[in-house]
Amino acid sequence: MSNQQPETLKVGVVGIGWAGQQHIKAYKGIEGVELVAVAAMEADLLASLKDEYAIPHTFARWEDLIELEGLDAVSVAVPTFLHAPIAIAAMETGLHVLSEKPLARNGVEGQAMVDAARKAGRVLDVAFNHRRRGDIQKLKGIMDAGELGRPYYAKASWLRRSGIPMLGSWFTNPELAGGGPLADIGVHVLDYSLHLLGEPKVLSVSAATHSELGPRGLGGNARYSAMKSSHKFEVEDFATAFLRLEGGGTLILEAGWAAYREETDLLDFTVYGTDGGAELRAVGASMAPVADLRIFKEKDGENADYEVVAEPGRAHDAVVEDFVNAVRGGPQEWGAHDGSVALSRALVLDACYRSALEHREVAL
Repeated sequence: MSNQQPETLKVGVVGIGWAGQQHIKAYKGIEGVELVAVAAMEADLLASLKDEYAIPHTFARWEDLIELEGLDAVSVAVPTFLHAPIAIAAMETGLHVLSEKPLARNGVEGQAMVDAARKAGRVLDVAFNHRRRGDIQKLKGIMDAGELGRPYYAKASWLRRSGIPMLGSWFTNPELAGGGPLADIGVHVLDYSLHLLGEPKVLSVSAATHSELGPRGLGGNARYSAMKSSHKFEVEDFATAFLRLEGGGTLILEAGWAAYREETDLLDFTVYGTDGGAELRAVGASMAPVADLRIFKEKDGENADYEVVAEPGRAHDAVVEDFVNAVRGGPQEWGAHDGSVALSRALVLDACYRSALEHREVAL
């Protein structure tokens, strides 16, 4: 691909699970973008999507897709262990890459992806769609305006009662997934929390992981367990981490696929600042388009709390649109999209898993 941007951006998608289908829909909705190819192993579903979205080329092998002449960019929406090999090969071919989260199984693979993006001079973005929630963006605006003062403590979580994804699938194999809920949904919590807090550097972590329900065949349900395989349950089903931040702040994270708690999933964020506080609660987690958002303030010695109403976010539509805009921005824009933010998240997760394994605080 040359540095001269074509009028029509030609894109492909690798993977047609839930995430891959979100990318397909998003690309089809952007003017000047042509979805020319999709690669996946599920032949029947691939044929159905080819007809539904009028996709010119379909492949069983991703290697064939990235060699397609005239292709400009590709979305990688496959199991985590495939992110690095596909993304690196695509960037070496000259393609821009939008990868699903997490960036990779670990920081070593993530660094290799970032290095490949920098060497090729191509965009590497990662789909952190939850920071694009309307309520999180609204809270971000309030915090950036200084309304809460300096944030010094935050607590955030994504918790499920019976939400182990595809119990017995690649999700529960550490070699394929890189980890359990901390890597799967916890990376979203980590991302939107640090995003809201203004990207403070994480100095150290102290974490614990638990695997109490999954190994006993508990904690899955029809919604999350659509696929069975022979993989044992070898990851955590609950994780918690205490993060020390530059400037003296602290952040506590919780990520759980399964626990004896309320039936409805919860995604939340609480922050205390020197001039105010905030609490965001999405009961229903990702299925709740708008969270309850309350701001806690004081005026003239009296409580001056108020509720904020936000619009639903655009999730993957916004993520894909951002990626397309970055690619269209040309070489002067590409360097700012090298995957380094996603790499920083991967390094924090690595430190959390090491801390849990060694029962000690780990410095980054």
